[in-house]
Amino acid sequence: MRDSREHRTPTSRRLRRTAAVASLAVAGLIGGATASTAAPAPAGTAAGVHTVYTHGQRMEVQTHGRHGIVPMKGGKGFNAKGSAAKGSAGKAASPADAGDLAYNGGPVEHNVTVYLVFWGNQWDSDGNGVQQYQTNLFSGLGTSQDTWSTVTSQYTDDSGSGPTFNGAVLGGTWVDDSAAAPASAAQADIAAEANVGAQHFGVSGPDVQIVVMSPSGTSPDGFPNSGFCAWHDWNGNVSYTNMPYVLDAGSGCGADSVSNQLDGFSIVGGHEYAESLTDPEPSSGWVASDGEEDGDLCAWQNLGTVSLPTGDFAMQPTWSNNAGGCAMSG
Repeated sequence: MRDSREHRTPTSRRLRRTAAVASLAVAGLIGGATASTAAPAPAGTAAGVHTVYTHGQRMEVQTHGRHGIVPMKGGKGFNAKGSAAKGSAGKAASPADAGDLAYNGGPVEHNVTVYLVFWGNQWDSDGNGVQQYQTNLFSGLGTSQDTWSTVTSQYTDDSGSGPTFNGAVLGGTWVDDSAAAPASAAQADIAAEANVGAQHFGVSGPDVQIVVMSPSGTSPDGFPNSGFCAWHDWNGNVSYTNMPYVLDAGSGCGADSVSNQLDGFSIVGGHEYAESLTDPEPSSGWVASDGEEDGDLCAWQNLGTVSLPTGDFAMQPTWSNNAGGCAMSG
């Protein structure tokens, strides 16, 4: 299993634990493949608990449905709970339909750290350079040159603090090549892989984001036939993103929208990253009246380029209550 830790955060943050880690039960030895005992929870339903066997472990993970969905361009629109949205096809409902984001009393991320998990030995070959592109993106986000992420700092919790950025948000990357990623992973399987990544890095809690990057040719939670490009959720331990290989959906998930074929990885990945900052345990953070989050309200609108120390990346704006609209900087 290949590991890149040059971006690791300080030991005190990496080893912060919550009670959720203790709830991971370990039993038996079953190889590297993932198998879930239950189908993914339907979008918008209450939390379900699923038992998943993976990496020699028996895990119990929560699923809460799809949140912060990035709908495919030119396809059926979705709202944040995975239902058909009002507004034009292929994008989220108009901000005017939902109004500003409102705080629901839950956590927001403070000291933000993102971990990229490249799921499956399919990633041992990466001819399109996706691993490097995503590594560069999250190595640049959070730096002093990044004024795109700071739009989210206005969204504070009861402590009065919101997301803060004092350096690259990337905490580490890992190619989990112990086995092939499943051809058709259920939501519970994706949630379990996020826990495997959290265990690998020794992290947990609402300040942590695990981005589960599935390889080309796989269909995590029905992608691309489910009509989404990505979504995020909370598995009882960490906030995680289901990030399919969006290049497989071509222009439907942003390829060549701004600069090149990899544009969708930064547009879609940035959307879910921003929503995880402000609503890591959906939907207890900052959410509009119809359930949409800061990325949903601006999905596929006014795409542009964000210049970071690690390169230029195609991005969408996110919703700013302060600006009363979609903003590319704040």
